Amino acid sequence: MARPDKAAAVAELTDLFRDSNAAVLTEYRGLTVAQLKKLRKALSGNATYAVVKNTLTAIAAKDAGLEGLDDALTGPSAIAFVSGDPVEAAKGLRDFAKANPALVIKGGVLEGRALTAADVTKLADLESREVLLAKAAGVFKASLYQAAYLFTAPAAQAARTVDALRLKLDESTEVAA
Repeated sequence: MARPDKAAAVAELTDLFRDSNAAVLTEYRGLTVAQLKKLRKALSGNATYAVVKNTLTAIAAKDAGLEGLDDALTGPSAIAFVSGDPVEAAKGLRDFAKANPALVIKGGVLEGRALTAADVTKLADLESREVLLAKAAGVFKASLYQAAYLFTAPAAQAARTVDALRLKLDESTEVAA
């Protein structure tokens, strides 16, 4: 029979898995409480960072319909449940891990798909959502500018041709006179 406190913990973890669009599993062995507090503060805009029990997390992940985390659930584990931009959260974890080598990124889940530690690093190397959207808008703007130029080019060329003919006629009438 499951204890009520463990059942509540599993239900809370299941809700966190379902409500977040990504989760990054880390090992925090060797980090001080002050360092964990600093990490939580760094992630506060995009994610919540929680120390979890492996067996309860495995049950919660299975209840949430997530697979692929079982292999990474060894040793002391903590999960960053990402509610904002996954790229920003991955960057925050990567940067913190560079400054504090005791933090080890073990893997994660992004939109129901399991990620390895290398996948999380690749995700952190991406540019933010806003930058990618701005680049896409720039590409669309350039395409529209090219299309507008192509549509106006024949009219502009015709105007230049007519102007050149007018100048030629003016010159020929001045020479004849």
